[in-house]
Amino acid sequence: MSDYTIAESSAGSSAFFGLGIVTICLLVLLLLRYYLPLRKTPAYLLVPVFLALALPASIILLVPIDLASVRGGNGEDEGGRGIWLPQRALLVCWRIGYWLTFGLTWAILPLLGEYSDAGYLSPRSRFYYSLRSNGKYWMIVGGSSILGAVYFFMTSGFHMSTLKSLVMALAYAWGLILAIYLMGHGLVALPRRLWREASISGRLRGIQEHAPKVHEKLMDAIDGLQEYDQQVMQLRQKRSTIPKEFHEWIEELYESSSLPESSPSMTPRQASVSVPAVITERYLADLTRRVKRARHAKLRFEDEWARLVSAAAFTQATLDASSSGKLEASSGSTPYNSTGFWTRLGRRTLSARMRYYLHAHIVPSVYYALSAILGLASFAVVWSECTKSLSSKINIVGLSIVHHPSAPTGAQIGFAGQCIAAFWLCYMVLSALFAVTEVKIWGNRALVRRNTYAESACWYSQQVAKLTVPLSYNFITFLNPDIYKETSFFGFLGKLINLTPLGSGFSRYFPMLIIVPVAATALGLYGRVKRIVGLGEYMEIGDEDDDIGVGGWREGRALIDRELHGANGALLGLSSRDVSPSPRVSAAVSQARQQRTNPEPRPQREERRPFIASNAAEDDAAEAQGSWLGDFGHRVRNTIETSDFSMPKWIKGGNEGGGGGEGGNGAGNGNAGDSGANAGLGRWFGGTRREGGVRLR
Repeated sequence: MSDYTIAESSAGSSAFFGLGIVTICLLVLLLLRYYLPLRKTPAYLLVPVFLALALPASIILLVPIDLASVRGGNGEDEGGRGIWLPQRALLVCWRIGYWLTFGLTWAILPLLGEYSDAGYLSPRSRFYYSLRSNGKYWMIVGGSSILGAVYFFMTSGFHMSTLKSLVMALAYAWGLILAIYLMGHGLVALPRRLWREASISGRLRGIQEHAPKVHEKLMDAIDGLQEYDQQVMQLRQKRSTIPKEFHEWIEELYESSSLPESSPSMTPRQASVSVPAVITERYLADLTRRVKRARHAKLRFEDEWARLVSAAAFTQATLDASSSGKLEASSGSTPYNSTGFWTRLGRRTLSARMRYYLHAHIVPSVYYALSAILGLASFAVVWSECTKSLSSKINIVGLSIVHHPSAPTGAQIGFAGQCIAAFWLCYMVLSALFAVTEVKIWGNRALVRRNTYAESACWYSQQVAKLTVPLSYNFITFLNPDIYKETSFFGFLGKLINLTPLGSGFSRYFPMLIIVPVAATALGLYGRVKRIVGLGEYMEIGDEDDDIGVGGWREGRALIDRELHGANGALLGLSSRDVSPSPRVSAAVSQARQQRTNPEPRPQREERRPFIASNAAEDDAAEAQGSWLGDFGHRVRNTIETSDFSMPKWIKGGNEGGGGGEGGNGAGNGNAGDSGANAGLGRWFGGTRREGGVRLR
């Protein structure tokens, strides 16, 4: 291959790579705009979060290019069949991408997260607080790394390359442990979620089952914020006994609170809130941090409740439109008023009949097909993880990428193989990130549209940066060692990981444990463990069926109906949310705010809540006691125990309850016949002793 051809091919590949990087940056900016208020977010927070998302995304683009880049036998770059870059350029990209991601993951983002969460006013105090908080974490990580350092130094000697290898190997090991668990959960949860969402009635049932829990969390968040606001009110009333340097601080807290100028009457629970006699800077900083977290929790659950009610209204409207075949804004008994982009676009471009066929037939079919495809892809990934240590000839993912096995090493992967490799790597990373949002054991962290808390944004971007590099290296090991050992990624990271037998064995055999989270998610073991251990209040893992004890789908339906039709039949709480959302005048929030003036304590609200659908709660509890076989057995036993086996009247020649009989029985016999029918034959069909009392389940 001539130098002119090599330069031309490299220039085209470089242009493609540069265009891909620009596209990734634009997509990351759109993602940040969706979750963060860009104009109000400071640059010191926005830039690291942007880099923590853009760099891992560029790594997903860089891995397929690295697989197709080759080096000739004379050590010169000869190019490949697809998009390729020179080895020197690839090595520079890997060094920049890896070390920036490493610094963001382990130093910059943790510091920024605690700095944003700190309650102090001065930047210096907030920075010291962040250092103290992360110093404990770094000491724990450093202490747990001592054994690894001793092993590395005894195996490879003490020099600079060994220290570098130790740092990179330990970071890779911790990231791989977390990535394998999360990816195993996501490989099952993502296709299953699509399959359940495909059924319109099943989707509505799931929304209604989830509604009581979200509503309860919203009420708790509102009550918690009110307690802190009352504490701020008490501080403001005690300004005469507080040092003057704290007056401005307290005024800022009071101005940002939701309390009116005239202090409302407090509930007994809020009246029990007291402030210490001596006010210190540490106390005010802790109170400020708690107030910020409480506001974030309130915004989070308000947004979640609004989206849940909007989804329930739209799904119910789709079901109600089945008779007319037209999906209007006021279809059926439940009108919907979604202001989303796709909904507005559909209203402008599609007719009512086309919208119905789209949401009732086309979208469910696409969901079913996509769920089946992703289910097969999940099986292929799990199979490849379990068999990569045995042989690359039975590795499904590796075989799907290599299309030219007879070509020289490195030229076996073309452009089609690069696209397939990008798909596999994207699916693995997305499965792990989907599990991050599904496994809600991370405290009060959540992604909220246009109102994501700064600490939550740092934490989520940190997880993206932490998981991508281990998954990327784990992905290239699916291929034949003759291929992936020639990549620049292996030369930069893989050789240091495989420097010791322990590191090589860990990278080869540990991913086989992905079968554990896959089996736990597929068999629903998380819900059983939560019920046995008693951690259901603190753990929420995916779509496990743990909402029965909260109230059931009937109570959720009642809550949603009250939200939709609670104020003169108008839609409540479904307006578009701005960067600084105005207070929603919804039924749920109004009820919570009215409880400020309610003299009853908080436990009364929790006792009063099941009254919304008390009979429904009893039915849900009865349904949850056993399976359909146990329910059928109970029905047969009740039928046998409550039925009399006396000889029927028609065998004796008597009247069976016609309209007045012969022989002078008259009306009295007619009533007796009706009573006998209800007491005898009617019981066999679920009837009761009351007329017309047929029990329908």
